[in-house]
Amino acid sequence: MTAAKHVAVLGGAGGIGRALVAALSARGDDVVVLDLPASLERHRPSVDAIAVDIHSEASIEAAMRALAARSPSLDGFVNLAGYNSMIQPLAETGTDYFDDILSGNLRGVFLSTRAVLPLLADNASVVTVASGLAHYIRPGHGSYAAAKAGVIAISRTFALELAPRIRVNIVAPGMVDTAFVRGGTGRSEESADNQMDMSRYTATIPFGRIAEPADVVGPITFLLDDASRYMTGQVLWVNGGAYMP
Repeated sequence: MTAAKHVAVLGGAGGIGRALVAALSARGDDVVVLDLPASLERHRPSVDAIAVDIHSEASIEAAMRALAARSPSLDGFVNLAGYNSMIQPLAETGTDYFDDILSGNLRGVFLSTRAVLPLLADNASVVTVASGLAHYIRPGHGSYAAAKAGVIAISRTFALELAPRIRVNIVAPGMVDTAFVRGGTGRSEESADNQMDMSRYTATIPFGRIAEPADVVGPITFLLDDASRYMTGQVLWVNGGAYMP
């Protein structure tokens, strides 16, 4: 039986995050959620929670101080934070929107991973969640794809620089049916219309369906656990066979 772990989940109030927190808690892990105040208000976690805004370095540092006061030694850190509000051609993308997406999806990973490092125990595992769009480029997702490609590059750099004490790996899902496709938990109305043509997208997937949060939880927990102890800097593509690099 795997020993209980101390794990922090950034973005733990989102669709995948809630499923992950439930799975980790069910097996006995001690889990702390970090997320936007609006996300924590909308989906109150059943575990301890700390408010954070990944756009703000000061907010991240304050959240890490609060986390250190509660859990000074972490076995795992999962970074699920990210969002994309619009689908539009790059030629029609405003600079403010481009900067916002890179800040929320790429800069936030850099800041939060750097800030959590002093809290990580020896042999700890960091899992960052990117996107299949990082390599499987599709029209209309340029800002987000660029940010997530950067997430993979940053994560692999951390993997090299922190080995062998800490492992850093990446999960890159295809589309998952959560509030993300409506703008993001805490950032949009979750009952709003989906941004994507789901039937058209589903037709491109060999498995014939859109991913559910549980489909991504398994790969994340695998990378957190000792079963993946000889893996670092790796990307697990989770997309029902839609993209096979």
